[in-house]
Amino acid sequence: MSVAAIPDVSLVDNSEQRTPLVLVLDCSGSMGGAPIDQLNAGLKLLEQQLKSDVIAAKRVRVLVIEYGGMDDAQVVGDWCDAMDFTAPVLAANGTTPTGAAVELALQEIEDEKARFRAAGVAYTRPWLFLMSDGNPTDGWETSAQRCREDEEKNRVAVFPIGVGDADVAVLGQFSRNGERGVKRLQGLQFQELFLWLSASMRVVSNSTPGGQVQLPSTDTWSLAPV
Repeated sequence: MSVAAIPDVSLVDNSEQRTPLVLVLDCSGSMGGAPIDQLNAGLKLLEQQLKSDVIAAKRVRVLVIEYGGMDDAQVVGDWCDAMDFTAPVLAANGTTPTGAAVELALQEIEDEKARFRAAGVAYTRPWLFLMSDGNPTDGWETSAQRCREDEEKNRVAVFPIGVGDADVAVLGQFSRNGERGVKRLQGLQFQELFLWLSASMRVVSNSTPGGQVQLPSTDTWSLAPV
């Protein structure tokens, strides 16, 4: 059955243009302790910031995908408008199936765009926010290639974020800009990162589909390129 045949009440009740945001978050064992605690605090901050902006609350669509466990990638909750988003509390364990997580995210984006088109809702380019603190433990090359191709065709904007000992060379394979497209988190400054993300979403959600936007500086949370 076509995903477009499934009505989404929020798209009927709210016909505002949308900006889809998929958070693909590494919940492998190496994220245990302070990193996962700070990530959860950052997600809560993102929720609060988006809900506090009257436009972003109605226009930003959020989906969380966690990957870890026994090479497991799964959606946490459903797509929802930011006004209805409740930050999940994530736990760290297991491996790093980055390839499966990104493949799932790209498919979710295409399914959501189909629902927008069926409902007659305009949308800006979706964001795929990919966070990892290590090396993939599954076959990731095909997903990375699809990511680059979709970005080249303006189907998605990909933001790879490296935490701790993340392999920047591998993360760069998920961006059409290569390693130059990867941002590296300073220490555990997840809250600064999510403040930047929420500010970026406010800018993008106010933009015209297909238009150019000036995003905030990443200097508050990202390391300078090496």
